[in-house]
Amino acid sequence: MAETHTSHLHTGERRSLRGAGPFILSGLSSGHSIFHWFTQSFLVMLPEVRETFALNAVQVGAITTTREVVSGMVALPGGVVVDLVRRHWGLVLAGAMAVFGLGWLVMGLSGLAPLYPGLLVGMGMVAAAASIWHLPAMAALSHHFAHRRGSALSFHGIGGNIGDVLGPALTGFLLGILAWQGILSIYAVVPLFLAFLVFWAFRDIGRVGASPSGRPDLPGQMAQAQRLLKSPRLWGINLVAGLRGMAFVSFITFLPLYLEDELHLSTESRGLHMALLVLVGIGATPIAGYLSDRLSRKIVLVPGLLGLCVLTVLLVPFGQGVMLAIILGLLGLFLYSDQPILTAAALDIVGEGVAATTLGVLSFSRFVLSAVSPIIGGVLYGVQRDAAFYYVAGLFALATLLLLAVPLKTSPQAMVGAHVGHHGEAVVRGGKS
Repeated sequence: MAETHTSHLHTGERRSLRGAGPFILSGLSSGHSIFHWFTQSFLVMLPEVRETFALNAVQVGAITTTREVVSGMVALPGGVVVDLVRRHWGLVLAGAMAVFGLGWLVMGLSGLAPLYPGLLVGMGMVAAAASIWHLPAMAALSHHFAHRRGSALSFHGIGGNIGDVLGPALTGFLLGILAWQGILSIYAVVPLFLAFLVFWAFRDIGRVGASPSGRPDLPGQMAQAQRLLKSPRLWGINLVAGLRGMAFVSFITFLPLYLEDELHLSTESRGLHMALLVLVGIGATPIAGYLSDRLSRKIVLVPGLLGLCVLTVLLVPFGQGVMLAIILGLLGLFLYSDQPILTAAALDIVGEGVAATTLGVLSFSRFVLSAVSPIIGGVLYGVQRDAAFYYVAGLFALATLLLLAVPLKTSPQAMVGAHVGHHGEAVVRGGKS
């Protein structure tokens, strides 16, 4: 009897640990860093990938386009499904991590042939896994930290930023001793191992607040989703996120090529400059999230998008030597810190039961717009390298103007609970989470 009591006690302690806010936030953020580590590392390898497959600029852009298209196709239905299977979010997270590792393995093996379609298939697997991971992870953070949503999502973003810094720096040095195919094959082992740890850590993460019966309510879910899609503010945020996504994917796709083709940087220097772009964001992201909770989303977002526009323009004439490092560092202040705040702004106006659905709609809208952007950027880069960056700056400027016209909540920290009103907009209520 004593042994049984002790066993129950230990089980309760383990559940208490897994249900604690700091454990959830740090664990999901750590997992997020793995996804960004490998994705950002691949960007550093793009010049070597281009050489292996003898690709032109448009074909390089098609790799990123494949990622965006698959991510968008998965995100929209995935958001609805993830809300329906809330009690099994731990399994969803573990499965996403495993598929992520398999995708990199496929890409590495495709480079040995070389087989370009196989590379695109692997990128599709990677994109699908990353898209699925974000849905339950960010929905869980939105639920557990409803009164500090911007800060929590920004901390989750920091996990990605850490991966964005460490990945390029390490990969830049590894490229000096290993082929890119071998690096990807080694990297693939890590997510496959972590999948088991993820399932242990988060197997109960979606059970808090889930339906007592545990039965999915598809008609109710679809009715909530229909009301959600009637929100003009949500669509405004989606469009801003889409334009910002178009600029982002083109910028990070062609920046490493620009560093190679125009500035003739070594692989080590290229990796360090890509890491520098994100390093400043590690400190800027939580500050931006905190300020967006305390003040308003728009007060933080508008200057950030405008700064990205100006700095991207300045990169063309002044992006050399020390000035290159300075401009990339300043870009890092805004480039990775605004996306969590845009996500928080969307979640501010929706009900608790459709958080993943909202994330799916937001991701789908962004990916639909951004999918074509690397192709456009590739055409412009092939004609004149500088033109691709002027295109990116124009997208940031357009997103800034649109955001000024979209009404957002002005006191997010007071938004602890919300329910969907009869017009599909959220009616905010006070209270504790």
